[in-house]
Amino acid sequence: MLKPPQRGYWCECWTEDLSGKRPPALRASFDAYSAPQADRWVAVALRTISPALDADASDEAWEWLYEGRIETRRALLRAVPRTVSVTHAKTRITWTIRPVLFLPLAQRQAAELPACAYDFKPRPPE
Repeated sequence: MLKPPQRGYWCECWTEDLSGKRPPALRASFDAYSAPQADRWVAVALRTISPALDADASDEAWEWLYEGRIETRRALLRAVPRTVSVTHAKTRITWTIRPVLFLPLAQRQAAELPACAYDFKPRPPE
């Protein structure tokens, strides 16, 4: 029996080199199943890195933690995507949270795997 899609939030953390020497890079992603879980993921990251940020970036982080987080949560509960960014030196760190529907994957519990699945043998470390 197939499960129905589940509402949730897709969260990502990107860094961008503002000097333009490197392309933006995805640093982390997270699947959250509630608005509190999604904004908590960003909050934990900001609290963790804030001591290493310069003064302006740290202020941006704590401003979101004290005031912006509430607005973020309200927006997510209305299914509105949100973005949180801080700029440290020449790097912009951006967290995005988007409402999504998580689709269930096909079950394989009762199905036979193809014969080739059993042919794989991991190589010993060199």
